[in-house]
Amino acid sequence: MEPIQLICDFVNTADLESGTDQLVDTRTLQYWLVFHELADLSHRASRSDLDDAIAVREALRELLRAHTGVEVDRETASATLEAAARRAGVTITFVDGAARIVGGERPLGGLLAAVAQTMSDGSWQRLKACRSDTCRWAFVDRARNRSRQWCDMSVCGNREKARTFRRRHA
Repeated sequence: MEPIQLICDFVNTADLESGTDQLVDTRTLQYWLVFHELADLSHRASRSDLDDAIAVREALRELLRAHTGVEVDRETASATLEAAARRAGVTITFVDGAARIVGGERPLGGLLAAVAQTMSDGSWQRLKACRSDTCRWAFVDRARNRSRQWCDMSVCGNREKARTFRRRHA
């Protein structure tokens, strides 16, 4: 799976509109990590892994919202990712004159390495989270001009445009 899609899938483990969360306990985190090839069956997710995963997910969601122009606390979100990367043992190596980010001993390290990779290869700006406060679904903006702001124009975008229209014509 390409890193950009892995990050999107991870952020979307919580569906804010429906109120569902795929990471409710260590067992479901373990399943998600194994399914996405970030851990093998011998690894057992701990409570601290789950806490880190949820904190990282929400920090990523905030940073992705910033890509659609929403004001967020980037410093706090970045500090959360940095602390989690440190705990996971994420490192940078240099091979054949090129930098390579390597996930550490904890499974979340692979995800954080994917985040670092997308930031360094330029694809990070294509990752966004819906501007709708009730949705905030992560998506990859594949528009040529990178102008998407809604997860789906026919749902969230349409609702926002209707709200704006009603406010203007009230």
